[in-house]
Amino acid sequence: MLSGVLTIRQDIVDAIIEHARRDHPDEACGVVAGPAGSDRPERFIPMLNAARSPTFYEFDSMDLLRLYREMESRDEEPVVIYHSHTATEAYPSRTDVSIAAEPNAHYVLVSTRDEHDADFRSFRIVDGQVTEEEVKII
Repeated sequence: MLSGVLTIRQDIVDAIIEHARRDHPDEACGVVAGPAGSDRPERFIPMLNAARSPTFYEFDSMDLLRLYREMESRDEEPVVIYHSHTATEAYPSRTDVSIAAEPNAHYVLVSTRDEHDADFRSFRIVDGQVTEEEVKII
């Protein structure tokens, strides 16, 4: 059973928001890996948005393959998959829902439409169903 709460360290939240602001006006994307089965996001891994688009994100397939091999060798899994929305609210789009392939991951969205106030939200996306969850920053 998925908990419905993302517990995440402040330094990782700051790193995600900083990455989103740095890549603006394009969407930023990345992963926070953690020990397999732990639901603990520990290792921040910013990725390149291969689409280089303000309205869409895409992981480079070779980068993603390398990342999954590395996580497997470290007994890790993607605990958080994050990306930014540059002009809309931090809520999964139809495209985001359609490409969500990790049912155990927390999908974090950061809106950078307001340069002074980044909206940071987390969702579970399972079988096309989006459920917002509480974010507990430690």
